[in-house]
Amino acid sequence: MAVPVLKLVLFFLSLLVNSFLVVQGTSWCVVRSDASNQALQTALDYACGSGADCSPIQSSGLCFLPNTIQAHASYAFNSYYQRRAMAPGSCDFSGTATIAKTDPSYGSCMYPSSQRYACFSSLTLLKKLSLQLGFPLFSAEIQWLLFLFPVFY
Repeated sequence: MAVPVLKLVLFFLSLLVNSFLVVQGTSWCVVRSDASNQALQTALDYACGSGADCSPIQSSGLCFLPNTIQAHASYAFNSYYQRRAMAPGSCDFSGTATIAKTDPSYGSCMYPSSQRYACFSSLTLLKKLSLQLGFPLFSAEIQWLLFLFPVFY
């Protein structure tokens, strides 16, 4: 009986740690409101062809809706920007993009961010702690936690 209770405590501890986790400098790359559709399409094609993860904006993806060039370009621009470790110049796309300090995620569409990397780090520490205490979390439970706090590469 003590093992399930400890696992439950560790799970809620991980939620608490992640909910209060503050990462300085978290930012996202999104479209500029004054960008033309033609310029956005060109930049979207570049981002998707140059390393951005564009699978979530495909018709079966979690970020397909709303099906607009602005929404799809924002997701692709941000994916590219995060995969380039927020390097200077990686959020420009010929002047069609800008840096946002507010998370643009909505519904089930989660935009990658440096904060999600930090969440993964705290889950890794939680797993190590549970092993040291002699109450390892099963791999299925860790996979479920990682589903809640996805990691973007």
